[in-house]
Amino acid sequence: MIAIVDYERGNLRSVQKGFETVGHHAVVTNDPAIIDRATHVVLPGVGAFGDCVHNLQRFGLVEPLRRTIAQDKPFLGICVGFQVLFSESEEFGVHKGLNIFKGKVKRFPAGSAQASLKIPHMGWNTIQVKRPMPLFEGISPEAHVYFVHSYYVEPEE
Repeated sequence: MIAIVDYERGNLRSVQKGFETVGHHAVVTNDPAIIDRATHVVLPGVGAFGDCVHNLQRFGLVEPLRRTIAQDKPFLGICVGFQVLFSESEEFGVHKGLNIFKGKVKRFPAGSAQASLKIPHMGWNTIQVKRPMPLFEGISPEAHVYFVHSYYVEPEE
């Protein structure tokens, strides 16, 4: 079973419908026991980093997420659902993350070398794979993917 984590934010139904479209059953839940029993866990994200962390704590979902990742269960963090796995974010002030991975979530700077890119970065663009990884196997360097973001992760490692 795929568990889609409900922390009262996010595009939960869209994610669930996406799984159903490709033939997989997924449940939307904020029940730690269901998350623990799931074979796959998805943490969707729409909203602010600080609100996401606060609600994960409020519903007692931090430890089930830590266990999921520690057990190497398939886990997908989407947008802020990925960002909260890091140490902190500078979105709307400095907020502590779950610190599962060391690093900071930072806003793309205005006036940078990429100033020709509008912030938030929205639209179709190619990706640049710096090193081979299973996530990108079979994806052509010319393939276009859709982006909607104003922040990026700067990992410590």
